[in-house]
Amino acid sequence: MKKIINDPTDVVAEALRGVAAAHPELLRVQTDPAVIVRADAPVAGQVAVISGGGSGHEPLHGGFVGAGMLAAAVPGAVFTSPTPDAVQAAITATHGGAGALLLVKNYTGDVLNFETAAELAGIEDIDVRSVVIDDDVAVKDSTHTAGRRGVGGTVMVEKIVGAAAARGDGLDKCEELARKVVSQVRSMGMALSAPTVPHAGQPSFELADDEMEIGIGIHGEPGRARVPMGTADEIVAQLLDPILEDLPFVEGDEVLLFTNSMGGTPQLELYLAHGVAERLLAERGITVRRRLVGPYVTSLEMQGMSLTLLKLDDELTELWDAPVHTAALHW
Repeated sequence: MKKIINDPTDVVAEALRGVAAAHPELLRVQTDPAVIVRADAPVAGQVAVISGGGSGHEPLHGGFVGAGMLAAAVPGAVFTSPTPDAVQAAITATHGGAGALLLVKNYTGDVLNFETAAELAGIEDIDVRSVVIDDDVAVKDSTHTAGRRGVGGTVMVEKIVGAAAARGDGLDKCEELARKVVSQVRSMGMALSAPTVPHAGQPSFELADDEMEIGIGIHGEPGRARVPMGTADEIVAQLLDPILEDLPFVEGDEVLLFTNSMGGTPQLELYLAHGVAERLLAERGITVRRRLVGPYVTSLEMQGMSLTLLKLDDELTELWDAPVHTAALHW
């Protein structure tokens, strides 16, 4: 294992100190328990949009803390759910009297711990709602999650709901929008190599030089199938076809296409794949109205990619386009 670290057990704490040093104008980091909150939190009268999960997926979620997106992110240990007290601390630090909305990826630990925190906040008379994100079409169930996993669609939910909160929408409307995005977004990923968790010291699975894994999760979970290595055209088609069939997406739809690196895929290959996806969608009469390309939901150094499609309408497009100022997204 070769990594730029000191003590493998202290990676997250040291990384959070670096986050705080790098972005003091955007956020502040609280410790014990660890929480990343926007620098001006709490914002009076604004719904606090909060997300989080295991570390190792950066910039998800801490990179999306700031104006127009998340009020707070709750980082757990690498690939490990944050504890309820950390989520509760995020709620306490950011709620400005308009309630809080928890955006939770569909992993058993995340769902249980965020729900527990919501119940504890309710005792303090803070109105807290939760929406579970489950956009991964690769699996219906696995040993890591009850139902579909929350993956790339998380970025779409966080951005759109964060924009709604910023324009002054109430908790009911923010929750409604979150559920709408979840219902209209689908994702699927693949891997050429496995990630190595620092404290484990070895890859989470092995792939032969001529193999790839289709349908992997963001924690290195096994995929839908292990198949021979293919060309970019073949890889993109194997990800795109199940996504299009699932919702389904049909001719005439307008979409946001998110082409995501799992951490180790260079931009050269990612843009190549994005171009293929745009061409295949155009051939089906589906219009790409908005785009995002880059490493936004990673799995440490995993080589691979994922595709996410969100079916757009005018409201969702307007909220996607709304100003945002975070470490990872800024327009």
